Amino acid sequence: MRPRTFTLASRPSQLAQVQTNTVKASLETLYPPSESSLRFTTSFLSSAGDRNKSQALYLLGGKALWTKDLEVALKDGSVDILVHCLKDMPTMLPDGCVIGAILEREDPVDSLVVKAGKEWKSLDELPAGSVVGTGSVRRVAQLRRKFPHLKFLDVRGNLDTRVAKLDAPDGPYAALILAKAGMVRVGMGNRLTADIPPPTLFYAVSQGALALEIRSDDTEAMELCKQLTHRHTQWSCLAERGCLRVLEGGCTVPVGVSTRLDEAGELELTGCVTSLDGGRHVQHTVKEKVKSAEEAEAVGEKLAKILIDAGAGEILADIGKDREQRVAEAEAKENVVQA
Repeated sequence: MRPRTFTLASRPSQLAQVQTNTVKASLETLYPPSESSLRFTTSFLSSAGDRNKSQALYLLGGKALWTKDLEVALKDGSVDILVHCLKDMPTMLPDGCVIGAILEREDPVDSLVVKAGKEWKSLDELPAGSVVGTGSVRRVAQLRRKFPHLKFLDVRGNLDTRVAKLDAPDGPYAALILAKAGMVRVGMGNRLTADIPPPTLFYAVSQGALALEIRSDDTEAMELCKQLTHRHTQWSCLAERGCLRVLEGGCTVPVGVSTRLDEAGELELTGCVTSLDGGRHVQHTVKEKVKSAEEAEAVGEKLAKILIDAGAGEILADIGKDREQRVAEAEAKENVVQA
């Protein structure tokens, strides 16, 4: 490979920087500066999601909220490789952009983090009326089904910011629900109180996995990415993304999954769609033998069609109408304020 400097880019959050530097270190292990003509540097660019921290994610739109600005820099050649949490990536990428690699997945489970000084060990132990913070409608929708006595409140910001809001003596939160993988990556795993695994809480599509996005015509970057791809994770996540793509959901849609893939290629994929109030819940599992990434993706697509026929389509349509109404109300209030 010819001498070249590859610029890895991501968002400026603490988690994004940790993840990007981890990928950079992996590449430098493969191509040590003392032995290779390849160099790797980093760049951190803000996204629309980083700039708007006041509105709930549910009202801001889909996954492009986190990726669009970065993809502009990728396509104009300012940067060469984007490092994403795969769960933040749209299932359809812009022309000229492709996923070059999906790295080995961390534990995708969601976890409970309780307020400092409190002795609660699980959601079951939280007193009635306790406020649980999360920016995910998926978590709220599923947990409302099993914990109707709890209240849920939006919380935004970097992980350390959210934990600080939790621990504030005058803060409203008794606990937070956060992705375990992110907390572990930034060195805050000691704050995790308890995991909340399926079937109590099905995790987000591709949660816990990192992906590298590159220009489709960059053959040198593709060669690098191939060396970092983790096949087991890739097949599992592509199955989940296939399901989400057919459901036409974004990061603000309450679609949950759970995936198992054994060494023999037996793929077991469970998906669910839950109404915002937790009152309606559609869930199904598909189990098939797969021999390629394409076959794994097809399993996800099959599951989505089954969910739609079972009522998920109606739930998602109602959620879309609800979101449109709330966005219109928010815009009307903003116009009143500006007037």
